[in-house]
Amino acid sequence: MIVNQYWTAMENLMKTVQETQFENIQSAGSLIAQAVKRGGCIHICDSGHMLDSELIFRGGGLVLYKRFRYQMMVENPVRKRERTDLDLDMSGMAAYALKSSGARPEDVLIVGSVSGTTFRIVDLAVEAKKMGLTVIALTSLEYARQVLSDHRCGKKLYEIADLTLDNCAPITEGMIQVPGIEAKLCAASGISAAYIMWSVTCVVVDELLKMGIVPGVYKSGNYPGGDTYNRTVIIPTYEEKGY
Repeated sequence: MIVNQYWTAMENLMKTVQETQFENIQSAGSLIAQAVKRGGCIHICDSGHMLDSELIFRGGGLVLYKRFRYQMMVENPVRKRERTDLDLDMSGMAAYALKSSGARPEDVLIVGSVSGTTFRIVDLAVEAKKMGLTVIALTSLEYARQVLSDHRCGKKLYEIADLTLDNCAPITEGMIQVPGIEAKLCAASGISAAYIMWSVTCVVVDELLKMGIVPGVYKSGNYPGGDTYNRTVIIPTYEEKGY
């Protein structure tokens, strides 16, 4: 059965993460905890494969994780014309997003991209480094090493970041080859990324507690009393102390 193949593939993926990423997970958790101790904030920007939705504002999650998203909207409904003769490079655009945000040099930016080549993600990492943020990448090294960057700098996410967490996903994502279907089935990166980041979270909490810092953990808002607790205890404490 295909589901049995999937379970086996997932067991192997988690085992690979445990065997290859433990030290990086420990390092990432320590970087985050040290930043929080200094008064820094933790930003998470994801290319769309679960990470920021998995970690942010949910029961059992840390209040100190905050989403970082940006976009530029242009309204200009002129007719279609050829523009390949123009310089349309947007490198550096993320600098404006960072300047418009609440980011500071002592902060940590966690950036997720499976291939690590996406222009917006790479641009953000480049500009965050220029601003003095610590950048933690969550990517697939197997994938990234076989594709080209979309960014003018020519670098991929893992080549820019201060620390890289490898989600161990195979190139093109799919894990299972099903007869009669050309592409492989069942993407690896989303679940692997969640597994890695919850592991990092455990290290963060462990490190903060050693420092005498008790981080705010959300209760489920749908459980009786949970929403009130979050609004009256967890969120105000974060606004005051940063955790």
